[in-house]
Amino acid sequence: MKFAVINTGGKQYKVAQGDVLKVEKISDTIKVGDKVTFDQVLLVDDGATTKIGTPTVSGAKVEAVIKEIGRNKKVIVIKFKQKSRYFKKNGHRQPFSKVEILSV
Repeated sequence: MKFAVINTGGKQYKVAQGDVLKVEKISDTIKVGDKVTFDQVLLVDDGATTKIGTPTVSGAKVEAVIKEIGRNKKVIVIKFKQKSRYFKKNGHRQPFSKVEILSV
């Protein structure tokens, strides 16, 4: 089974053909159905040989299509200091892109 390790959004993902994964938001200009290419491929394995990049594998790329663009559930951030009447409450929703891997 052929797989690769890619770097996007400051995180690393192990991907294979047909995988659907949620990654950090890629760009403002990309819409659902657009094809994207991940060129920061750190490792490629085809079952017989493994190529490890220094830091990336030259010539390797992973192609994917955008399935969904949205925002995750709200994360509540609370800052509190006792005895000093300090209380701050903030919410944050991180944007994401759901991609399906077409080819490694």
